[in-house]
Amino acid sequence: MLFLSNNFCLKFLPILFFSFLIYGCNSKDSSEQTSEQNATKLVNSPEFSSDSAYQFVQKQVNFGPRVPNTPAHKACGDYLVATLKKYSFQVIEQPFTATTFDGKKLNARNIIGSFNPTAAKRILLTSHWDSRPFSDQDSTIKTKPVIAANDGASGIGILLEVARVLSLQTPKPDIGVDIIFFDAEDWGSSGEETSLEYSGFCLGSQHWAANKHVPNYTAYFGILLDMAGAKGATFFKEGYSVQMAEEVVRQVWTTASRLGYSNYFIDERGSAITDDHLPVNKVAHIPMIDIIHTRQNNLAHTFFDQWHTADDTMEHIDSQTLKAVGQTLLQVLYQEAAGQAL
Repeated sequence: MLFLSNNFCLKFLPILFFSFLIYGCNSKDSSEQTSEQNATKLVNSPEFSSDSAYQFVQKQVNFGPRVPNTPAHKACGDYLVATLKKYSFQVIEQPFTATTFDGKKLNARNIIGSFNPTAAKRILLTSHWDSRPFSDQDSTIKTKPVIAANDGASGIGILLEVARVLSLQTPKPDIGVDIIFFDAEDWGSSGEETSLEYSGFCLGSQHWAANKHVPNYTAYFGILLDMAGAKGATFFKEGYSVQMAEEVVRQVWTTASRLGYSNYFIDERGSAITDDHLPVNKVAHIPMIDIIHTRQNNLAHTFFDQWHTADDTMEHIDSQTLKAVGQTLLQVLYQEAAGQAL
């Protein structure tokens, strides 16, 4: 056993302390360097154009409210089909008749576009393209159809830009991407008692989940966009997504953070929202998450201020938000194609 005299301690303690500091700092630096070296790198992905996505949103809004059974709805649907075909997606239209919570019959159609249709590994990207037929959350105008710039058109605009970007890539990324535009999502009951599943919302996704466009279709995972384009949007980790597809949530939010978008993709669990991802998870058995604009601790406005009002217009759509969501989606796709999921 070694004992140190008081003189030795007084003389050499500063040297020992200084050496400890150097060793400790070097050890920390080495640990951090090792961690950085072991971290999965961001692979190269193409640029998402927020200006192009914005124009895709504007184009939909130009048709007017896309309420099922109206000429604007049909014209916009035809435009979506033509645009996907323009970008060399294999397109399937899935017409169906839906009954609303208030007893109306809707002539609806889901629109499915497939990129690289022979690829075995597939990712499913979705959003709804219809507009709500009444602005029941408006303070003054309760019956006007919603123009739905954010609650519908923003997600579609982002996915159309993803389709455009993918169509330009040579060689193609080694992955299949299926884009589904769900119809008849937003004709549900907001407050009235109803026995209908999902309170009458999500009619298109329920139909697709029970009647897939390809027999036995499956995907590695899915991502739903809803209300994805408003200025200052916050995307908390939606509750059902965490419950049913937690690893996909982690992957997407990690990717967004690595890209510098953590001010949009908030690293906190949020509310559980009834949305199109539920039938995809429960009936189609594909793990799907929901990227949806929500706010915490705000009972008056869980969603964006213009939700289900006559004021859901283009003036509230923000290119920076479109960029954050769209670039994150492209990065997720390219990480998967390279086998380098974060």
